[in-house]
Amino acid sequence: MSPARKRHRKKDAQEAPSPDRPLSAAERFQAFRDQQRFDASERAIFIESLGFRPDSFQVEAMEALEEGESVLVAAPTGAGKTVVGEFATHLAVAHQRRAFYTTPIKALSNQKFADLKERFGEGAVGLLTGDTSINPGAPIVVMTTEVLRNMIYAGTDLSALAYVVLDEVHYLADKFRGPVWEEVIIHLPEHVAIVGLSATVSNAEEFGAWMKEVRGSCRIIVSEKRPVPLYQHMIADGELYDLYSPTKDGKASPGRLNPELLSAVFNGRGSRTAAGGRMRGRSTFARKGRDEAGAAVARRFESRPAVAITLERAGLLPAIVFIFSRAGCEDAVRAMLASGIVLTSSTQSRKIRQEVEAASALIPVEDHAVLGVDRWARALERGIAAHHAGMLPVMKETVEKLFTQGLVKIVYATETLALGINMPARTVVIEALQKWDGSAHVPLSAGEYTQLSGRAGRRGIDTEGHAVVLHKGKVAPEEVSALASKRTYPLISAFHPTYNMVVNLLSHSTRAVTREVLETSFAQYQADGAVVQLAQSAKHVKRTMDELAGTLECDRGDAGEYFALRDEISRKQKEAKREAAASRKNEAARVLHDAKRGDVVSYRKGRRIQHAVVIDPIGMNSRQYGVQVIGTDGRWHHMGAEDVAGGITISGNIPINPVQLRKAKERAMLGAALRDLVSAGSLAVPGKRADGDDEVAHLERALRQHPVHQCPQRESHAAAGHAWARQKREYERLMRSIDGRTSSVAKSFDKVCQVLETLGFLSGDTVTPEGEKLRRIFGERDLVIAQAIRQGAWDACGPAELAAIASAFVYEARSEDSARIIPTSPGQQLAHAWDASLAAQAAVNGAEKAAGAEQSAPLEAGLMAPIYAWASGASLSTALEGSELQGGDFVRWVRQVCDLLDQLRFLEDADLEQRAKKARDLIMRGVVAWSGV
Repeated sequence: MSPARKRHRKKDAQEAPSPDRPLSAAERFQAFRDQQRFDASERAIFIESLGFRPDSFQVEAMEALEEGESVLVAAPTGAGKTVVGEFATHLAVAHQRRAFYTTPIKALSNQKFADLKERFGEGAVGLLTGDTSINPGAPIVVMTTEVLRNMIYAGTDLSALAYVVLDEVHYLADKFRGPVWEEVIIHLPEHVAIVGLSATVSNAEEFGAWMKEVRGSCRIIVSEKRPVPLYQHMIADGELYDLYSPTKDGKASPGRLNPELLSAVFNGRGSRTAAGGRMRGRSTFARKGRDEAGAAVARRFESRPAVAITLERAGLLPAIVFIFSRAGCEDAVRAMLASGIVLTSSTQSRKIRQEVEAASALIPVEDHAVLGVDRWARALERGIAAHHAGMLPVMKETVEKLFTQGLVKIVYATETLALGINMPARTVVIEALQKWDGSAHVPLSAGEYTQLSGRAGRRGIDTEGHAVVLHKGKVAPEEVSALASKRTYPLISAFHPTYNMVVNLLSHSTRAVTREVLETSFAQYQADGAVVQLAQSAKHVKRTMDELAGTLECDRGDAGEYFALRDEISRKQKEAKREAAASRKNEAARVLHDAKRGDVVSYRKGRRIQHAVVIDPIGMNSRQYGVQVIGTDGRWHHMGAEDVAGGITISGNIPINPVQLRKAKERAMLGAALRDLVSAGSLAVPGKRADGDDEVAHLERALRQHPVHQCPQRESHAAAGHAWARQKREYERLMRSIDGRTSSVAKSFDKVCQVLETLGFLSGDTVTPEGEKLRRIFGERDLVIAQAIRQGAWDACGPAELAAIASAFVYEARSEDSARIIPTSPGQQLAHAWDASLAAQAAVNGAEKAAGAEQSAPLEAGLMAPIYAWASGASLSTALEGSELQGGDFVRWVRQVCDLLDQLRFLEDADLEQRAKKARDLIMRGVVAWSGV
């Protein structure tokens, strides 16, 4: 722990001076002066309006702001960080200046807009989000962070701006949106004070030191004290246990694990003999059976309805249950409805019904079925709800409102809730300590666990918060303890120069100056710090290399070179083996994917060649390459790519009737027919694939020709030689890392400039007319959009087609299997626009490859058909037919399409402006147009 962190922790814990010791005259005079200053300060006025006594970290942050400093406040969820942000808005009003309060998401902006209106009055507060503009000239304006970034690049007059609050500033670690926060911090005028509000991060001092370097001042204030104590629990076999042993005062505190919990977990996993004795010396299969039995018991006693009953009996509702899957959240609601559990009184149900009816009235009746409105309403009346991004905003916001009012008792939510709106609960339940990250199941990090459990405990309502993890026959108490006791949540910059950023900066600066500015980013600040550590590691490795080199003397030649060659051969052989295995599996997957019903496949399994007939070929949208086949034994088999990685080919065809194959007799006859074909020798055989590698063969020849290879003592030096070669490889890796981190942001900037110059958006340091258009396009595919417009890819598109093709530039599919069907349109304008857009993408990717720059994300056609149908007047259920999209996803993506269409209206192209406006009007209707503001 750093000294700064220790100082602030001590400050949180310190108590007032003992009243037993009388103050000296000097101390009394100092206290009098301090009180005078405080009474005359804006802090005193603001604190009096709060209605509660602020914590010491809040007071210190207010003091820093009033003294003209920027501040970084890092504190747990629910600790009251926003009080500091609201004080900044109070100062702006008091001094007749302006304050911008920025948030990462629209829901938070809406919530803060309502809070500040209540404090300052409707006329004093404005709102700016992607699709909403209310009172933008007000002294206090709430906005998303991207809106402020765009204002800075547009050259908006910010001379009256005194404070900018960056709520949830730890979002700068987000891969896609994070750079926006750094752009704002770097490019805001010097006179503006920044209020950074962050979750508890382990490197707050590092981040604050960077802010001080960039802004000139920044007071770092870290508080790890939760306003409501948090207690950790587990549910095992339907029983609720404290995670830790209780102390003398009867309360559990981090330390020794609860022996009752450990016993329950152990007994739950184990099985007992009829006499009650524990079986000893079980085999692996016995243990597996035991674990499966324990898991089955856990499933029964830790089902979602059972967990809800356990929480209710323990007085731990309302609760948020985090499930890392949208489908899981909906399944939980279905299970609760099926169980018949009711968590509300008749009075509460009536109040809920009124809110539900008001919200349902905003959704067209014909769309109720596809959105599951009936089930949503029935669950809410029982005090049960789901909350995830796939829900319509009106449905999600109704859940939030009812939960905040205490009417909804249990919400099954995805982890996005932990990062969003203010919706605390008495209890947080975490169903699993693993989540799907889009490509694999990964363990929950300590930071993520802290973020989720931080929702537990409502300030001013609960005296305690509770975090509960389900055992489910596999989660060990030690795992939970490791996550609960660890507070490692470092803030890692995701900053990188983008095309839009570069043209905006170069529009009023030179490359040399812009490069210097970008090197002040937090990303480069962290990289420079890492270089020092890497250099120390490289120095240590070099010393070890030199020591080992002394043992490699050989009168035949350079022993170091010889063993480095052996090490490289070993590495290349392993790489070649992995690549060959992957290649064979990919080839097998391709063959299975192309196989049709009745095809005979011949495949190599070990040394034998086997044969089968394909009965059920793979579907186009299947997530796995696998087919159902009948073998020469006349039996069903499932065949996946991993089963036939030794080689496979389609070697013939037998006409079949799948209906007849339901009978065992027909399957046996098919097996016999297949054996006849094999006996006749008429089936092709998959060839053996050589795993040879020309590069490895060349290295092996070089090794045999090396003079040290003939040394009779060479193997006596092998251990030291291979150790030296490993150290050499590690040293080279460290040096590459050092080189990559040194001026890494500037190198990335140079590559971006090269791409822009190749495509004609830059000419030296000058932004071309096409580059001026790029300045107004914001998004992950900004350059591809600008290139498509430049090439006239969308010139023939009408408004509906323009909305559809625009979706391909903002949409990101949640799975690789999303539909990629291009909808038909009159005259095939949309198909032509898609082909022309792909050509624009190819031009950009070609320039990026030549410059060594990161490739722009590929276009996604998965939203085009729903958007085109919606723009053509279809109902929501019709638009989503055949799509994997949920209602809430569709609304969210349509709004992003609207944002892009808005940008197209300001490119000084009258025809495009008119079509973009019409396109926006076509899709901004119905449930999409509904707004909670």
